[in-house]
Amino acid sequence: MSAAPQPDAEFRWGVVGPGKIAQRFAEAVSRLPNTRLQALHARNPERAQAFAQRWQAAGAPAIHIAPSLQALLADPDVDAVYIATPHSEHGDAVEAALLAGKPVLCEKPLVTNRTQAHHLSQLAHERNTFLMEALWTRFLPAYQQLGEWLASGAIGTVQAMQSSFCFREDFDPSSRIFNPALAGGALLDIGIYNLAVTRWVRQQATGLSDEPVQIDVQGRLAPTGVDARVLGALHFTDGFSSQFVCAVDGSASNALEIHGSHGWMRIPSNFWEGTRVELHRTGESPVLLDTPFHINGFEGEIVEAMRCVRAGLVESPQMTHADTLCVLGWMDTLRARLGVVYPFD
Repeated sequence: MSAAPQPDAEFRWGVVGPGKIAQRFAEAVSRLPNTRLQALHARNPERAQAFAQRWQAAGAPAIHIAPSLQALLADPDVDAVYIATPHSEHGDAVEAALLAGKPVLCEKPLVTNRTQAHHLSQLAHERNTFLMEALWTRFLPAYQQLGEWLASGAIGTVQAMQSSFCFREDFDPSSRIFNPALAGGALLDIGIYNLAVTRWVRQQATGLSDEPVQIDVQGRLAPTGVDARVLGALHFTDGFSSQFVCAVDGSASNALEIHGSHGWMRIPSNFWEGTRVELHRTGESPVLLDTPFHINGFEGEIVEAMRCVRAGLVESPQMTHADTLCVLGWMDTLRARLGVVYPFD
């Protein structure tokens, strides 16, 4: 493994897959102190060049465009890599980075199934190399506030939650949304947020990281066989239930509500990137708070990854390997019941 950068040293990132989501990552890096982009690799040289030109910082060393993934991983000046390729390509890139001793922050979902994630978690520990799924929602100011309310018992016993994440995408069998060879489907692309927040709420409200005793699911498949719409419910031993819908064939409020014995709390829109939270306690005036991003929302996960790498950690205590494995396991179960099969499963 490469030597961990010193706490006061500049942190240098390598980017694998400089597409749309990596633009947001690069923006956050460009505005964080003491960190910059060092290198990137893309299959499309023109895209790589455009990305490098856009995010080249004035006065900083030129962003190196690596001709191959292995060349990027061999760069001694890369302190960690951010992987933002299509879902179906995450596993190979993460494994190569870990074998090269490069710490990894990989876009969600880390991989497409629990078995593969378990292998990569074991490899990270064997190689003593940091690995974290980039689930930025966990690090947002809105969730810091919700977490404080949940931990304090602000709404009493937490009994249920509901969430939706839906948008309409025109059907294109070759797109990453609908192509099974690219691990398309609503669950892996957006339903991961509904499920990850379910686990997070359980942890914040009860201190438990338990498994549901029952999982219910209905859905609609696209002509390519991937899930276009998923309606699910997870039920736990203490009576708590999480109901959710995720879809790429229609719209919804895209809100999150958490219900308790003495009130409820809410992110009213786009819960996965929410910037406003509400607390409604029985018999009291509601508390409505704005919780804006410090930069663009990606800064929290980046700062946490750098902190962990500098500390020599293999995983983040805020976004553990167990969290990733659990949610992937739930998605495995949901997809299997819907009859969704990927060619690489």
